[in-house]
Order: sequence, then C-alpha cells, then structure tokens
Amino acid sequence: MVAPGTPLREGLDNILHAHGGALIVVDDGAGVASILDSGFPLDIPFAPTALYELSKMDGAIVLSHDLKRIVRANVHLVPDSSILSTETGIRHRTAERAAKATGAFLIAISQRRSVISLYRRQVKHVLDDPALLIGKANQALATTIRYRHTFNDMVQRLTMLEFEEDVSAQDVTLVLQQAAILISVRTEIDRYVAELGSEGRLIGIQLHELIQGVREEALLVLRDYAEAGPDRETAEQRLADLSERDSDEILDTQWLGRFIHLGTDPSRSVSGRGLRILNRLPGLPETVIENLVAHFASFGRILAASLDQLDQVEGVGEARARAIQSGLARLHEDALAAHDGI
Repeated sequence: MVAPGTPLREGLDNILHAHGGALIVVDDGAGVASILDSGFPLDIPFAPTALYELSKMDGAIVLSHDLKRIVRANVHLVPDSSILSTETGIRHRTAERAAKATGAFLIAISQRRSVISLYRRQVKHVLDDPALLIGKANQALATTIRYRHTFNDMVQRLTMLEFEEDVSAQDVTLVLQQAAILISVRTEIDRYVAELGSEGRLIGIQLHELIQGVREEALLVLRDYAEAGPDRETAEQRLADLSERDSDEILDTQWLGRFIHLGTDPSRSVSGRGLRILNRLPGLPETVIENLVAHFASFGRILAASLDQLDQVEGVGEARARAIQSGLARLHEDALAAHDGI
C-alpha cells in the first residue's frame, strides 16, 4: 500500500520532501469512528496532492480502507490513554495507541526526523529510503548467489554418492542446511521487494531465478531420507518448520540430523528411497515413481534391479524398464562428470 509507485506513497513522499508531518488513518470503520473527535467530513476521491495539502492542518486524515477516498480531515484521535505506548512524540504515541485499540493501519510522518512509521495492531515498521533498501537487497542477492552455488555443488555430490551407495547422514544434512538458508534469505529479500514496490521488480525477478528448484529439491531429499518416508504434505510442513528455525540451529548439523531423524552421528551411512533421482528421468509419471519406491524400498535396489524385476512393478512394462535403466546410466555419467568439474 505504501510502496514506491503507489498513489499513497506519492502523497507521503510529497509531505516528507516538504519537511511536513502527518497522521493518517487508513480505515473508516466503526472502530476508528469511536475514537474520532472534531474535524470535518470530506468524502472526496483520493489524490496525492489532496493528501499533501490536507496534511498542512494539525489534525489526522482519515482514508477509506480501499484508499479510494479521503473521508475526513483535521481530526483529533482520542484512543484510550491507558494503552501502553513506547513512543515519545504525541503524533506517534497517538498512532501506536490507535492502532492497538482499533486494529487499523496508521501512518505517522515525523516532521523533525523525516521518517515514515507504520502501525497496525502491535506492529510498528519504519520505512527505509528506497536507495538504502536496494543496497540491502543487492547485498542479500550476492549472498544468495554464493549459497546457491554451494547448494548446487552439494546436490551434485549427493547424487554421485547415491549412485555409489556411499551416502552419509552429513551429506544429506548439508543439502538441507543450504536449502533452509536459501529459503530464509528469500523471505528476507521478499520483504525488501514488497517494500520497494515498482522499484523492486528486477530484484524480484533475479531472486525467482536464483531460488528456482531449491524448495522442490529439498522436499525430495526429505522424502528420500527422513524417517518413515513422509508424504509431500508432511515434508512441506517439516521444511517450513526448518526454514523458520534460528540460524544457530540450522547451522548445527547434529541438531539438523535429529530434526530429520537421521541421528547425531554425521558419518553414519544412510540409504535414500530414490524419489529425487527418479524424478529426474524424463517422462516417468509420478505414480510409477511411487510404485518403484514402494516396491524396492531403496534407490540401491532400484539401481541393481534387472529388466525383469523392473517390469514386475505396476505401470512399468518392458519398454519403460529399459528407459529407466538407460536414464539412470546417463544420470550416473552426468553426476561423475559434474563432480569432476567441481
């Protein structure tokens, strides 16, 4: 609502650049009406210039919740004074108390400090200068690029080790660790993109390209190695829980091993179910992949299976069995070549 490129932000910037102050309520519901005193009704279409001119008066300005109309101006807000406020200025203290009392969205512009503060319920957020935000976002993107390269290397290593049947718990946890970091960084950059509005579109496109495929890869790793072979929905919940954890926990491989039920010994040998690699075979339906995993229980057994054994799985057939064997052979060669190039 207040990102660069929106009409409301244009009005706020006009007030800021003129070194003015303002208190704006973006809600005209009954809750807000109960704390209004004096002022005068307007009910005119919203325009950035009108917002700027009305801000020259001392009182608050009330906008409709959809930002289409300016409802009132020069309004005195009288929220309950017993509501706790950590602010010192009258305008900001009133905004914080009104937001807590009504749940409305309020904007306070400090004339002295030239800062825009947003309030809603218990939350306060101070808008950064777009140039500063772009700098932070670009720095976070550079970090994401480094983590993505590391993630790709670890995934390639895991693939090679799966073909060699030499996977350790640490090999699995390191892949999930990098995925969780990338997802966390994405959440941070998403906030920058949202706050930058039209100025953050290019950053959003770059982020999408950088993160593409990470979540799906991590889900398949979880389903391959986590205890009891969780279904997709359970794996998604576990990955969401992992991404929200404290960075100290994510970086602790022993804690991460316990989290996905791989134990605390990073050197312990583990065997995957084969979902991740089978999903790389072109034209192999999801139902057939599930049948193969259920039938053989491990990727090593799928890899060692003969044509006749593959043919016995529902939905495979002789032609598809040959395609699976040749496809796995190509993936193995690619994994060896990629590992030699790391």
